[in-house]
Amino acid sequence: MSNTDNKTRINKYLADKGLTTRKGADALIGTGKVFVNGAKALLGQKVGPEDKIEVRGGAPSSARRYLAYYKPKGVVTHNPTAGEKEIANIFPMEDLFPVGRLDKNSEGLIILTNDGRVTDRLLNPKYEHEKEYLVETSTTVGKSFARKLESGVNISEGEKTKPCKVNVIDPRHFTITLTEGKKHQIKRMTETLGVSVMRLKRLRVTNIKLGNLKPNMGREIAGKELRTFLQTLGL
Repeated sequence: MSNTDNKTRINKYLADKGLTTRKGADALIGTGKVFVNGAKALLGQKVGPEDKIEVRGGAPSSARRYLAYYKPKGVVTHNPTAGEKEIANIFPMEDLFPVGRLDKNSEGLIILTNDGRVTDRLLNPKYEHEKEYLVETSTTVGKSFARKLESGVNISEGEKTKPCKVNVIDPRHFTITLTEGKKHQIKRMTETLGVSVMRLKRLRVTNIKLGNLKPNMGREIAGKELRTFLQTLGL
């Protein structure tokens, strides 16, 4: 098999990583914010696992925007397939893109921005930023269940989750705070312990809280909240 067989278009690569949409990736590439192995990326360029992909800078500081957005259940974050809706179909995104992903059947907080610096700092697991979720379960849970989640769960062979924080609110609701983001992680953790997730809502990302936002509503992140957020990311 040749190396070209493992390569994909860079806009798809960035979208699949949850860094932006394909359209957003093309915009970042067009403004010289994406680099491949230290050189500016080209529109339509193909990349592979051996390449180092970086998103640098973003919008000028005076034009950078950060929104807290409530993604409704049933809406995908990126790359909708036939019959699906993405955030851009129901909310005026302008030049913004979602940072990371939130599963179609999950809801709650996602950050929208045009600042390409945020993506790696927020999504790279080495930075261990907190994300808090509210979970509704199919059956009752208690302190023993919480302790097992907190100590880490073997969600597949050789894959154990990091320690986390769990607070049981009532027999069928708990909050969980993670510092990693494996695919379908919370559902996989609870199902390993024989419990299914009925509803999953993200409440917080670092210091940014969902608060009183309703589905498909957004608010600007500004002032002290924004300063704390950027400081947490080291920006």
